[in-house]
Amino acid sequence: MPRDALGGDRPMKVVIFCGGRGTRIKDVADDIPKPLIPIGDRPILWHIMMRYAKYGMKDFVLPLGYKGWLIKEFFLNYQYFVSDITLSLDRNSQVAVHDVYPEQDWRITLAETGIETQTAGRLWRVRKYLEDVELFCVTYGDGVSDIDIGALIEFHKSHDKIGTVTGVHPAGRFGVLETSHDGSFPVATTFSEKPQSLGGMINGGFFVFDHRLWDYLSEDAAMPFEQEPLKRLARDGQLAVYEHLGFWQPMDTLREWKLLNSLWKSNKAPWMP
Repeated sequence: MPRDALGGDRPMKVVIFCGGRGTRIKDVADDIPKPLIPIGDRPILWHIMMRYAKYGMKDFVLPLGYKGWLIKEFFLNYQYFVSDITLSLDRNSQVAVHDVYPEQDWRITLAETGIETQTAGRLWRVRKYLEDVELFCVTYGDGVSDIDIGALIEFHKSHDKIGTVTGVHPAGRFGVLETSHDGSFPVATTFSEKPQSLGGMINGGFFVFDHRLWDYLSEDAAMPFEQEPLKRLARDGQLAVYEHLGFWQPMDTLREWKLLNSLWKSNKAPWMP
C-alpha cells in the first residue's frame, strides 16, 4: 500500500470528483450523475476506483453534486448488487449475503458538496477528510486509463513540487500543458483549459498533491479547479508533469461511451487490472 510522504504507514486517499451531469451523453445519462453512467454492468466510477485499488489505494472521498443520493444509494446497496443473497420476507426482513467480493475492504466517504459547486469548491469542501494524510490523489469521475498509479506516486515523491498532473497525448479538447524541464522531469509553465488550438500534452487528471495545495484554494464555490488554482500552481513552478504514454479515454460524448462499452464487451478494456 502506498505510504505517506514521510514514510509512515497511513494509506493515501483518493478524491474522485462526482458532481457532474452527463448532458452530452444523450439517452444514457438523462437521469443519473455522470459517474454512474455504466461501462458494461458497472458505473464508470467503479472502473476508476478499481484502477486505484489495484495499487492498494482503497480509501476514497467522493465529492457529490447532481443527484448525489443515487451514488450513495449505489454504494449502500453494493453488497446486494454484486452478491447472491437469501432473504426472509417475515417481519424481521433478514438478508444473508453469500459471496465474498474484493471491494469489501474499500472505505468510501460520500460528501455533499453542492449541486452547482465547481471542482475547486468541491475539493475545498472535502478538505476535512484529507487532514490525516500527507499526500492525496485527485481525479475526475468520467475517464479511465491504464496508468501505473504506483509509478505516478513514486514520481511525485521524487520532487518537491506541491502537485503532479498526469499529461497525456491524445488529440483532444482539454487543458493544454506547456512545459519546461526542472532537472529530469517536466514542470508545467502554463495551464490553459480547452484552448482553440492544441499542442503538446493535455491534462489527463490523475493528480497527486500535498497539503500546500490548500493555499491555492478557497471557499469560492464557483471556481473550477482547472482555472485559477492550476494556473497559479503552473505559474509558480509547483506543478510537475507525469507523462503517460498509454491508454487514456474520457467519456464526454455518446460516441466515447459506445467506444468504452465496446472495449469492455470485447474483453479489450486496457484500464482494468
